Amino acid sequence: MNEPGVQEFRRGLRAWLDDNDLSPGPDHSLDGQVAQLARVRRALYDAGWMRYGWPKEVAGLGGPAVLRAVLGEEVATRGLAEPGIYSMVEVLVPTMISYAPPELAAEMVPLLLGGREQWCQGFSEPGSGSDLASLTTRAVPRDGGWVVTGQKVWTSLAQYSQRCVLLTRTAPGHGGITAFFVDMDSPGITVRPLRTMHGVDEFAEVFFDEVAVPGDRMLGRPGDGWRLAMDLLPYERSTCFWHRIAHLYTRLDRLVAETEDPDDAALGEAYLGLHTARCRSHLTQRRLGEGGRLGPETSVDKVLLATAEQRLFDTARDLLPGVIELAESPWRAEFLYSRAATIYGGTAEIQRNIIARRLLDLGRD
Repeated sequence: MNEPGVQEFRRGLRAWLDDNDLSPGPDHSLDGQVAQLARVRRALYDAGWMRYGWPKEVAGLGGPAVLRAVLGEEVATRGLAEPGIYSMVEVLVPTMISYAPPELAAEMVPLLLGGREQWCQGFSEPGSGSDLASLTTRAVPRDGGWVVTGQKVWTSLAQYSQRCVLLTRTAPGHGGITAFFVDMDSPGITVRPLRTMHGVDEFAEVFFDEVAVPGDRMLGRPGDGWRLAMDLLPYERSTCFWHRIAHLYTRLDRLVAETEDPDDAALGEAYLGLHTARCRSHLTQRRLGEGGRLGPETSVDKVLLATAEQRLFDTARDLLPGVIELAESPWRAEFLYSRAATIYGGTAEIQRNIIARRLLDLGRD
């Protein structure tokens, strides 16, 4: 297959999706969402769509990264998969391509893209959330490999995952953080799902008790973990955000359709928040597509998206009286989830500090 242009890609993808029904079934539990995600990835990969935008070294079909954004946008707009878990590939695959031994990336990446496996990201710890540099999960060398002991928390989909991109401490300071690609069925790993206030066990705490990790599963070199994390986090705020914004637009459309007494000003503010976030995300997509390196400017994307998401669901609460407070509805679950938008992936306070210090050069005070 030749590399298509963006518009050609979108037309072809839409025609294929019209002819191949990937709509989710009646099971909307987390188990059902994960099973649907695997189904969608597998179908898109086998048809070639999931392989565009990725390099041939990992069984991709090449083309610009924006093709992945278009694919995720269509998936989100059609409601084929929950956008948060669908977009995890946009964080984990670039990490593998950049830091894993080439032969390991070539073997493993097609399994994730093709829906044969689910992976997770072991970063946060009970005492190390936004302050990632304070992590204490340790890895010590032993018999040509490493032994890992410690605990991670807020690990999305850990209970479904076959692999984990894991940050550990191998020495003091930022330069003492080392990353590994760990098999989740390794002896010594215990996963305990966590029930959140919106009623879904999406997160888990993961315990590592003397877990043996082969030396060739290190990502990069000893001490590269901090750099890996700094490279990974902006990817959470690029194509992933494009997908999330597309999903939120569908919720705005639903809100307009369900509102009996619309408040044009409130709906306009909700739309403006999403439109602003989308415009900012478009700039990030262009930079990524031109081969640019993503950095602290993606903190602006994070603040805009979190603000827009919470404003949208605040508007839904105001215009649909009682639906969120008194009914077990999809609106209720999504409203509760939106409360964490200013926390996960780096708190709003941390993002504003980054903007002030690294973009506006306002110093540390």
